[in-house]
Amino acid sequence: MAHDRKFRFAAQLSKAPDGSAHSWATQARKAEDLGYSALLMPDHFGDQLAPVPALAAVAAATTTLRMGSLVFGNDYRHPFVLAKEAATLDVLSDGRFEMSLGAGWMRTDYDEAGLAYDHPAVRVARFEEAVKVVQGLLRTDGPFNFHGEHYEVLGHTLTPRPVQQPGPPLIIGGGGKRVLSFAARQADVVSINVNLREGTSGAETAADATPERTRTKIGWVKEAAGDRFADLELNSLIGFVMVTDDAAGLAGQMGPAFGIDAADALHVPLALIGTLDEMVEELEWRRAEYGISYWSIESDAWETLGPVVAKLAGT
Repeated sequence: MAHDRKFRFAAQLSKAPDGSAHSWATQARKAEDLGYSALLMPDHFGDQLAPVPALAAVAAATTTLRMGSLVFGNDYRHPFVLAKEAATLDVLSDGRFEMSLGAGWMRTDYDEAGLAYDHPAVRVARFEEAVKVVQGLLRTDGPFNFHGEHYEVLGHTLTPRPVQQPGPPLIIGGGGKRVLSFAARQADVVSINVNLREGTSGAETAADATPERTRTKIGWVKEAAGDRFADLELNSLIGFVMVTDDAAGLAGQMGPAFGIDAADALHVPLALIGTLDEMVEELEWRRAEYGISYWSIESDAWETLGPVVAKLAGT
């Protein structure tokens, strides 16, 4: 069945405001009250809560809010273990968990954990196998077997069984053609990202976030997905939000960083600028132009965009 592409939004959160369990739960309930569809967490080793126990706490504190990670880093998590954690989170949330997986990219995570930072092709090959392991375990009612170069599963039946059938929706995010093409064939939600193959996410990645590059990436997804493209939900992360009465002026200042003019700078998926009404119009434009209807909002802007979420969610 074709996806309806109605708007939904995720608050991208990682820390309790005052470091307490109470403030983490209160924050999750506020996201739910504001109309957010989901709370998603990054998966890194820096100053953030560990995703799996934190998401279990979100499940206990809310009733309708979905939850997941954007995205779990495969090289930090054996897929056999992650599948059991995913099924458990789906049970504890009464079927509100969103499964996700990425190859792993942040070089500092690898360095600080003493993990080998393999060539991107190796990490992606390992990730592709891991997706098949996780999905096979979550979506097979009975013994599952897998024999790959990196992973092996020998007749294991995963318990508990997830509430959602055939399993939690799968999110795969990426910025390169190989990962996005794989996501188009395997995922339920494809998250369009900048290419992070160099292990950093600084200013040097800006040129990969232009409208032209976004259209190219969505083209890769369409080509690889074929007939199933209509069933996919497209996601992207908004990392910079500025409420201003002078969107054109600010876009003119932003343009050089992306190597584009001011008009195109207004349409960079990573940024959202203007009045709240202009932001509503811009997100509607992006859905029509890019097909992206599921937006993740960084932690410093999710409350600011509450009125935008309230107006667009579910439409």
